[in-house]
Amino acid sequence: MTPEIREKAARIAPAVRMLLKTGETAIVTFREAEVSLGAASDGLCVLPSSLTLESAYKLLEERLAKWKIENGKNPGIVGVEGLGIFAFGINTQEASETAGAFLSGSPLPRRGNAPENAGKRLAEKIVVITGSAQGFGLGIAEEMLKQGANVVLADLNYDLACRNQEILENQYGKYRVTSVKVDVSDEESVRTMVEYVVLMYGGIDVFVSNAGVLKAGSLEEMTLSAFEFVTKINYTAFFLCAKYASEIMKIQHRFAPGYYSDIIQINSKSGLSGSNKNFAYAGGKFGGIGLVQSFALELVPYHIKVNAVCPGNLLSGPLWTDPEKGLFVQYLNTGKVPGAKTVEDVRRFYESKVPMNRGCEIIDVARACFYIIEQEYETGQALPVTGGQNMLK
Repeated sequence: MTPEIREKAARIAPAVRMLLKTGETAIVTFREAEVSLGAASDGLCVLPSSLTLESAYKLLEERLAKWKIENGKNPGIVGVEGLGIFAFGINTQEASETAGAFLSGSPLPRRGNAPENAGKRLAEKIVVITGSAQGFGLGIAEEMLKQGANVVLADLNYDLACRNQEILENQYGKYRVTSVKVDVSDEESVRTMVEYVVLMYGGIDVFVSNAGVLKAGSLEEMTLSAFEFVTKINYTAFFLCAKYASEIMKIQHRFAPGYYSDIIQINSKSGLSGSNKNFAYAGGKFGGIGLVQSFALELVPYHIKVNAVCPGNLLSGPLWTDPEKGLFVQYLNTGKVPGAKTVEDVRRFYESKVPMNRGCEIIDVARACFYIIEQEYETGQALPVTGGQNMLK
C-alpha cells in the first residue's frame, strides 16, 4: 500500500465509521481493492476517486443518506475508485468477514446482531496503548480487553508485543487485539502507526500514551544525552501521539458531533511533586501535565477529552524489579535512599511513604482510566492514583 493510499483511506475511514454507526458500536476495516462506479451489489456504495477529501466527505454523506432511504439499511461496503473498500460491522470480526466475503465474491454475511460485549464498560471501543508489550501498558491492555475493548499493543518491541498478543487472543478472541511497531519519539513512525490502526478498525476512541523511560541520577551523574533521551520519550512523544490521534478524533466528531474521544497520558506522581536525583523523569512528567491542560483547552470543542493518570510506584512491576536496570537497583546504587543496604531496604522505604502502605497496582490505574473515559464532564485533569501519597490541592 502506498503512503498516499494509506493516508487518504485513513481519513475517509473515520467518516464512514461515524456515518454508518448504529447505537454505540461500529467498526470499519479497509482493504485495498479494485472497485468501479459501474459496480452494483447489495450492500455496496461506490464513490469516484478524483475527489478532494472535502468533496469526498460531502458526497459520502449524500450517497449514504440516499442509500439508507432506498434500501432501509446501511450498506455493508463503501467503495472508493482507485482506493479500495471500507467494510462495516458492529465488531471487528463482522467487519473482517464482510470484507472477506465481498473480495471473494461471496454473499455478504448477515449483520446487526447484538455485540457480544454489549453492556461492558468499553464495549467495542478502539483503544491504542503505547508501550504495551509488557509491564504497566500490557496490564492496562488486559483490563480494557476484559471490559470489551478492541486493543492495539503499540510498542517498539514488536516481537514481544506479538507474543503477548497471541496470549491475549487465546483468552479474549482473535479479532480483539493486534500489535503494531512504533517508535513514539519518531514522527513518521507515530503517523504510520495511527494510520495502520484506523485502516484496521475505522478510528480511535481512546489513545493511552503510556510509553516511558526512566534514568535516575544526580546533576553530576546525568549526561546531556541521557537527559534528552528521557525527555524525548516522556514529553515530546506525548505531543506526537496527541497530534496524530486527535486528527482522527476530529474527523469522528465532524460526522458524529455528540461522540466523545479520549487522550490519556499515563503520567506519574513524579509529575505532581519533585523527585530527588530523578529530575529528568520528573521534569518530563511535569511538562506532560502542562501539555494535558493545554491540549484539553484546544480539543474540547471536538469532544476530545485530554487527561492524565498519575500512578504511584508500581513496586511489583519490571520497571522496579528488573535485577539489572530496575529502579530498586538504580536507587540503591545511586544512594537515593539514605542508609539502604539492600533492594528490600529500598522497597520498604517506598512502601512506608504510602498511607495505604502498598505500591500501586495495574488495576488501580485501569479503574482511573475507566472513570476518565466514562466521565464526560472532565478534561485537563491530573488524577492521582497514589494511595494517599499525593492529594489534590
